[in-house]
Amino acid sequence: MKRTIFSFWIITISIIIVKLAIHFLTSTIYELHRDEFLYFVQGRHLSPGYASTPPFIGFLAFIIRTVFGYSEFGIKLFPALAGAASVLIIALMVKEFGGRNLAVITACTGYVISGSFLRSNSLFMPVSFDQFFWLLIAYLTLKLVLTGNHKIWLWIGIVAGIGFLNKYSILFFIFAMFVALLISNHRKIFLTKYFIFGTLAGFLIILPNLIWQYLHNWPVVNHMVELQRTQLANVTIAGFLLDQVWMSSSSLFIWMPGLFMLILIPHERKLRYIGLTFLVTLLVILLFRGKSYYTLGAYSMLLAAGGYLLEKYLHRGWRTAIYVMLFLSIIGTLVWLPLSLPFAPYPVVARYTDPERGVPQRWEDGKIHPIPQDYADMTGWKELTMLVVDAFNSLTEEQQSSCDIFAQNYGQAAAIDFYGHKYHLPDVISFNDSYISWAPDSISSTHLIVVDYETGDIDKLFFNFECIGQVNNEYFRENGVKVFLCSNPRPILGGYYTEKLSELRNAAR
Repeated sequence: MKRTIFSFWIITISIIIVKLAIHFLTSTIYELHRDEFLYFVQGRHLSPGYASTPPFIGFLAFIIRTVFGYSEFGIKLFPALAGAASVLIIALMVKEFGGRNLAVITACTGYVISGSFLRSNSLFMPVSFDQFFWLLIAYLTLKLVLTGNHKIWLWIGIVAGIGFLNKYSILFFIFAMFVALLISNHRKIFLTKYFIFGTLAGFLIILPNLIWQYLHNWPVVNHMVELQRTQLANVTIAGFLLDQVWMSSSSLFIWMPGLFMLILIPHERKLRYIGLTFLVTLLVILLFRGKSYYTLGAYSMLLAAGGYLLEKYLHRGWRTAIYVMLFLSIIGTLVWLPLSLPFAPYPVVARYTDPERGVPQRWEDGKIHPIPQDYADMTGWKELTMLVVDAFNSLTEEQQSSCDIFAQNYGQAAAIDFYGHKYHLPDVISFNDSYISWAPDSISSTHLIVVDYETGDIDKLFFNFECIGQVNNEYFRENGVKVFLCSNPRPILGGYYTEKLSELRNAAR
């Protein structure tokens, strides 16, 4: 027995070390993603809620800023740890099922080599932690089902509450799990006071965010409406289902047999709710026209079940097939690694995504682009910041004290705030996303640095302006964006700014 436990931990810890090493060696090769910049800046503005996200990611950013400062490695550390913790939970689930070493190796390796989880765990975004919270709820529910210890409902409620504060889409999984348990033989587990206690615990955790949402006229609803209009409108049923196969192709031979065996084998009736949870999750997200990757959190529990069931039902020579498939999957992952982890030079990535010879990349706008959208959001920011720095440094010290910086979107603003920190740039103003809440109510600048593609209203607001330069990076999503240095403001500037800010704030409410 002791030897079995020892081997379990040796295997699990070894795979966790490999998982962490992968991310530590690749995490800072590219620049940060536009969203990562925003989430890091949220750490300066702690709040029960933000325009497009719940507060959990901002709280993590606050910890990172406090411990690591403006450190790209510190930012990337947390999603890597979430991935490592997921490996541990998958191993513990296999152990709860009754699986042995081969099941642990199969399930955990399937997670580590999954290109989708490699990408998720390399980005400081709510999605990485969302996947972890889904998996943790699945593990706690499994413990509840197998042990009958109703007190576990308290932990489920707490984790669900924290998960809600990370990403609202966890409601899809909670609903799916509830439906699956309700139609299974385990429906009686709801008939306990601890289910009510767990629900109340979760509600109390999310209450500050609900109050914040109410006081701010439910920004999450406005954000979802905007997503439906600009991004989710491009989601198709065929594309959604094809993405499910593509996203999880490297571990397909683990999770898909696991799903079929959970649903079809009579002896696995006790665990069937796991397969049902997965199917209901897919159906609900599809009906709500959610993005394909919203479902990723549901695959981890299938990997655990698949590893266990393959070990259980494949005997003797057939078990060799598991090792062969793992080996082939690892080779496949290595071949396609530039599309899973941000480390390869951009021209190399572009060859992988060439529509004629590689894997075409369809962005959220529904169009085909040369490289993955995430990668296009992870370059060009330093070049943009240096143009702003050049403009700022061209001013005298007195002029700098009366100079503001204005950016058109949160990506530009947050990147300049991050990379411009060591150059002592003033905080960037923007009317986009959470930045509209942080913008000063009025300005009295004598000089303004504007980040935009065209001059727009600049000539109406300033007597003098010049283009300092533009970003020239063909792989940058905002290639061609310019930096203007404006001076000698016209009298209408202050009123124009205040009126525009008030108009946009009222529209967001």
